[in-house]
Amino acid sequence: MTSNPIKVGIIGVHPDKGWATTAHIPALKALPEFQIAAVSHNRPEIARASAEKFGADRSYGTTHELVTDPNVDLVVVTVKVPHHLELVTMALEAGKAVFSEWPLGMNLRDAEQMLALAKSRNAFTAIGLQTRSAPAINFIKDLIKDGYVGDILSVSVIGSGIIWGEEINESYLYTLDMANGASMFHVPFAHSLDATLYAIGSRLKSVSAALSNSRAMTRIAETGKEVPLTAPDQIIVAGLLANGAALSAHFRGGISRATNFHIEINGTKGDLILTSPVGYVGLGGFTVKGARGAEPMQELPVPPLYETRGVEDGFSQSVGLAYSRIASDMRNHTRLSPSFEDAVNLHRVLDAIVSGNGERRDV
Repeated sequence: MTSNPIKVGIIGVHPDKGWATTAHIPALKALPEFQIAAVSHNRPEIARASAEKFGADRSYGTTHELVTDPNVDLVVVTVKVPHHLELVTMALEAGKAVFSEWPLGMNLRDAEQMLALAKSRNAFTAIGLQTRSAPAINFIKDLIKDGYVGDILSVSVIGSGIIWGEEINESYLYTLDMANGASMFHVPFAHSLDATLYAIGSRLKSVSAALSNSRAMTRIAETGKEVPLTAPDQIIVAGLLANGAALSAHFRGGISRATNFHIEINGTKGDLILTSPVGYVGLGGFTVKGARGAEPMQELPVPPLYETRGVEDGFSQSVGLAYSRIASDMRNHTRLSPSFEDAVNLHRVLDAIVSGNGERRDV
């Protein structure tokens, strides 16, 4: 382990389930720059079991105890979105650096409130838009920057939500309420849109959209009970980039038997395609293909220089790479990680999409 590792306190850790256990813990354990100093859960016995299983120094039954622990440098918030405002605020007021999972808040107002507090405290912040760290995304970003496609003419995105389809696990029922900020629109679609804009190095200038339901009901996997599918399972977005290029995106609930994830970037000199057999950018499994001039489309293997830090492809790889960027930012004052400001910018795009009623809105 390196000297003076960054000591991490993770809010909401269960020994057997949850995003912290699935993605954050494996990522942190693969990186010598970090040490898991503390974990918390609102049931102290679960916090103790998590600390024992994952080798954390301390366990806490309240968030207040964790954020006020002087041995914690970075507080990580991995709980459900409706709790982010309260817990992020508590950590910032305790003077901690904060890494919050995306979405930052249930809505733009909450996100702006957390950003304002972070700025007033001059706090280090990072947001879980970790796909920006994925090797394939950065490979595409560099290809575009180096002129592989020339000037971008259009960008097309197709994705699948994985859940929000025919069936949903009971633990995800809260994502059926748009107000909770964790629907297909807020999570897989937003992650994919953010990664696409990051890769092409551009922003949306204006956008219009249609959100609808093809399915009126979905089935709870554990019980077979039918419940209303109130969150949109169809998202269709049309936008113009800052340079005038066109962007289109279509996300569908569930899994497709055909194309599950596809980004196509068309330019004046070449084209790039990023695909995955799973529904969106958050789960990895990428293949990059490209062609220039009259050459046929061919696979472009991601070069080894886009290292994975020893974290296997899947849930935790992009999270681990995001943590390595956070370590650089906290130690060397680089600016590699997306911050709360980036989170608010993405929340503004989502707000323009969902509030536009199909009309074109400036972003």
